Amino acid sequence: MALSMLDQKIVSALEADARMSFAALAELVGLSKTPCWKRVKALEEAGIIRGYKTMLDPALLGFGLEAFVQVSIDFELSEAFEAAVRRHPLIWHCHATTGEADYLLHILAADMAALDRILRQELCRLPGVKRTSTSMSTREIKSDISFAEAAKHARVGGG
Repeated sequence: MALSMLDQKIVSALEADARMSFAALAELVGLSKTPCWKRVKALEEAGIIRGYKTMLDPALLGFGLEAFVQVSIDFELSEAFEAAVRRHPLIWHCHATTGEADYLLHILAADMAALDRILRQELCRLPGVKRTSTSMSTREIKSDISFAEAAKHARVGGG
């Protein structure tokens, strides 16, 4: 679905504040409330808006370490590995990758001892794991992106 300029305004506004009322959103983008609500529903049905989340700070919740783990697996077990990753509560993100490793995991841990336990007792026991390589995050430089702004910049979605 190519985004119209109006839809881009709606998506951009909701990215900035997903708790915005439909009345405030409608006023911001120059629509009345009902047509604005219908456009948001159409964006949801098209899968452009996938949901609404509360963004939490991992460090303030006790996760003092973030690690990135490259994982090489026995590819015959890729489906079982991916299913296990989806169930693991401390694997924040997982991406299938090209290059030397098959996957890149973003893991949260309370401290170094917890990370060591995750790596040695849990991650190495996931189906098909042959090799891992871990890098620690020392500080975060950038963690969010405006997809609406990126789409305009990259001319994705008709912008």
